[in-house]
Amino acid sequence: NTKPAEGHPAMSGMKVDVKIVIIFAVGVLLPALYFMSSRPTSGAGSDRLGMTEVIEREVENEVIKQVQKLQGAGKSVFPDVKSLPASERKRILITGGAGFVGSHLVDRLMYQGHHIIVVDNFFTGSQDNVRHWIGHPNFQLIMHDVTEPILMEVDQIYHLACPASPPHYQYNPIKTIKTSTMGTLHMLGLARRVRARILFTSTSEVYGDPKVTPQKESYWGNVNPIGPRACYDEGKRVAETMMYAYREQEGVDVRVARIFNTFGPRMNPADGRVVSNFIMQALQGQDITIYGDGKATRSFQYVDDLVSGLIKLMEGDYYLPVNLGNPDEYTIKDFAEVIKSLTNTNSSIVYLPATQDDPQQRRPDIGVAKKEIGWAPKVKVRDGLRNTIKYFEGVLREAGQISIPGPGSFAAIKKRGGDGDPAAAA
Repeated sequence: NTKPAEGHPAMSGMKVDVKIVIIFAVGVLLPALYFMSSRPTSGAGSDRLGMTEVIEREVENEVIKQVQKLQGAGKSVFPDVKSLPASERKRILITGGAGFVGSHLVDRLMYQGHHIIVVDNFFTGSQDNVRHWIGHPNFQLIMHDVTEPILMEVDQIYHLACPASPPHYQYNPIKTIKTSTMGTLHMLGLARRVRARILFTSTSEVYGDPKVTPQKESYWGNVNPIGPRACYDEGKRVAETMMYAYREQEGVDVRVARIFNTFGPRMNPADGRVVSNFIMQALQGQDITIYGDGKATRSFQYVDDLVSGLIKLMEGDYYLPVNLGNPDEYTIKDFAEVIKSLTNTNSSIVYLPATQDDPQQRRPDIGVAKKEIGWAPKVKVRDGLRNTIKYFEGVLREAGQISIPGPGSFAAIKKRGGDGDPAAAA
């Protein structure tokens, strides 16, 4: 499902790669459909629908991989997108759209036939994540920092812009605070002017180190306002406050997603998060490092599920905060064992001192998501991890050895600012 760019004839060799995509699709679809048809009929309707969505996502992801190969060979082709009439095609702004989650959201909305505008300052995002769309008539990429105003006409705004891993957001705490506050203020101002609906991606970190589990949206949290994580945690909390202040005072149509730990392809392999750290250490035969005793828990969701949740929330009528995460809970020690098993590594698990204010429990209550937007995760954690491990194996083949940052490290991003002062970039 690829097509040449307008004005570019299809080149020889392109059809061979497209056949690979078709073979892949058939190879996945037929066994899956057989499997679904052989399952018991009780609840089969919803099960089949969920499996079909997973299959569609896998086929779309494989198409993108093949397109990237063709583009790497100098051929001007794009994934085939739905053709919408002008009355149905939305102009959608995605801040942070070149990042891990943002780029997957771009893919899904592009496939749906909408016009997508990505705004990103590339602090943690990468043009490589969206390069398969560059040049497409429905896609625009703008290098811009959301801490500065921007004017455009849009119908919807997905506001994702903000560094999300501790090494990134702790590198320049002032800038992180500004991104969450000033960036959100500017996006809300834009939404008010053009009467666009805006979705803000908040975080499970608004719950801090919770005293209750699972965490419901009604829980106010337990956050240290002056700790090393506060620039991110409190920045997101005040951004939520802004969202609802604008709704009450200015009538802005708002949505808030509280995102729990998410993983998948296009994660930065050196971003310091537990999934990327464990996989990269295992693949390189290094010790798998756990900070603390390993009894802290996390819940992990695959990125495709998150993207589905974001779109359902945006398109629905529910405006209060919604948890988007997978309730399957792992201790950090058990999760390290899962990674060891899936990577077939001989790496040892080692324990280092715990980091300050690191939450001891993370598990979402997704009752609101199920009831209000009809969403629940569909991809099993181990299946998602296999895809992610395969992606990181490819990254290692291209890049060679990759160093893994620890707490307080800055994950392979050059410093910005005058005379090496990170605060100067703020």
